[in-house]
Amino acid sequence: MAARVVDYSPLLTTPTPDEIGAYRTQARAAGAPWANTTAQTLIAIVVVGFIGITILVPVVGGILVFLTEGIGGSPLTVVALLFFVLVIGVFGFAIARVAISGSGKWARWLRMHRFAQANGFIFSPESPSPGYPGAIFQLGDSRKATEHFRTAEGRFLDFGNYQYTTGSGKNRSTRVWGFLAIELDRKLPHMVLDSKANNGLFGGTNLPATFDKDQILSLEGDFDRYFTLYCPKEYERDALYVFTPDLMALLIDNAAPFDVEIIDDWMFVYSSTAFPVAQPAVYQRLLRIVETVGAKTLTQTDRYQDDRATAPFAANIVAPEGARLKRGVSVGAIILIVVVALFWSWSFFADVLASF
Repeated sequence: MAARVVDYSPLLTTPTPDEIGAYRTQARAAGAPWANTTAQTLIAIVVVGFIGITILVPVVGGILVFLTEGIGGSPLTVVALLFFVLVIGVFGFAIARVAISGSGKWARWLRMHRFAQANGFIFSPESPSPGYPGAIFQLGDSRKATEHFRTAEGRFLDFGNYQYTTGSGKNRSTRVWGFLAIELDRKLPHMVLDSKANNGLFGGTNLPATFDKDQILSLEGDFDRYFTLYCPKEYERDALYVFTPDLMALLIDNAAPFDVEIIDDWMFVYSSTAFPVAQPAVYQRLLRIVETVGAKTLTQTDRYQDDRATAPFAANIVAPEGARLKRGVSVGAIILIVVVALFWSWSFFADVLASF
């Protein structure tokens, strides 16, 4: 995978209000779903309008009455009123223009759109669930990728943020992840590198899926200090074929804070928090992962074949026993079960003792 020469200057160039307006108009004319006014925006407009009617109008009206009575109906009254109205109008127009165009999401989206055009990407502020096979893409509803880039040609990449919603009613919540997707040439056994840098309380994984501990494979050197590697049973040799010492070194140097999942013919890199958008340093880091970890993974696996599949190389398949890791129970779930059991036991024995 050849290294990209990336131009980050569009992310650092502030577009003019006219350019932002033209971009917004073009997006809406093209029928882009994300370009339409959202329900949240409509609510904000209604709230602002209500405040304007109930607070600003009486205040301004009072000031106008004061000016009228104070000047006594002379010709200066008309001039003063017109000047005051003009000042309010200009001030309100300036605030609206800056709020809507200059410093809002449309300005950011235009910078990201220009960055994409300059570097052979396609930018999308919002896309329906991409349907990737990775762990984070299988949960909840209202799934969508947001403010993400994908390649227009050549090796397929997709990077940005992804969100989904779980629960219902008052317990409904939205989870947001940062992600990088790299399409591989060969289908590989399902393997997960759970970063130890982002684990939660008691060392529990922050991934939305938990895997059986008997699938953990220890690798040489210091690698186990940074990642926990899961691979299907009887696929340990395949994992060692993929994770050579040089690839492990690249993972430690470039991707240690992130979780990595290889599934089918995809490699995913996950951040448990959203990637800051329109930030050159963030995209530099992600593309460096592509050029190091991604490139080495591609060259290391370009001749991989699962012998258990009893199929020719061209079939490019993995046997069912290696295609998916077996799920397990999380540490948090175990702790919750223990706490509930202890509480129930305490309540039961307390009631028994109270009956004597």
